[in-house]
Amino acid sequence: MGKYDPKQLAVNCSLLAGQLLIENGANMERVNDTMYRIADNAGLHSFQAFTTVTGIVVSAEHQSNAQAVDIRARHNDLSKVARVNEISRQFAVKEINLNEMYHLLKKVDKGTPQLSILTQCIGAAVLSLTLMIVFTGDVKDSWAAFLIGGSCYWVYLYLLRRFKVKYMGEFVSSLLIGVIAILTTKLGWTSNLNDIIIGSVMPLVPGVPLTNAARDLVSGNLISGPTRALEAIITAIAIGCAIVIVLRYA
Repeated sequence: MGKYDPKQLAVNCSLLAGQLLIENGANMERVNDTMYRIADNAGLHSFQAFTTVTGIVVSAEHQSNAQAVDIRARHNDLSKVARVNEISRQFAVKEINLNEMYHLLKKVDKGTPQLSILTQCIGAAVLSLTLMIVFTGDVKDSWAAFLIGGSCYWVYLYLLRRFKVKYMGEFVSSLLIGVIAILTTKLGWTSNLNDIIIGSVMPLVPGVPLTNAARDLVSGNLISGPTRALEAIITAIAIGCAIVIVLRYA
């Protein structure tokens, strides 16, 4: 990277930082702020960025062409968002230079470890149990939400990795949650079907996308805001339709 023109390297760093933030669940205000700060601290003049949830286009003075990056996969990994923010701040206070920042961003892109599937499922199980108690006050059947929420979240992760079909994982997992909850009730192991379903589906609810959609709309991002809101609504519809189907034909 040392042979690159410093201006071109600054554009590359800004693009990569924006890409990492969007791919890992940051709202657009944070994305734009980080990209413009990197450009400003690198000495880029007339820097302009057009950001959406599916791509970024940037241009700067003395650069003959605008540059773009395509964003196809998005998920929620706030540890990467925090790391990118930390790197951009280190560059702002001159703790690292452009080359070091670029390599650190590449390391975040490729080398940041993700939580194991078991850890994610345990987290989902604890979330299901906790939110069931918070929302319904039902402690007696909370063990069922713990087991159903954790096991069905494993199904969701498996479908997501195996088929890569958006919304199918939420739909199938919600169907399974409804079926198992009904079985435990009919077998007499539990007594509050609705409470168990409410707790078990909580890990699938698109809370971060809805929050980001609201923040994008408030900050004036009228492309990314409605897009993220639509994604969250479709996810919620997939979950709701699955539960309705199970309850209707149980």
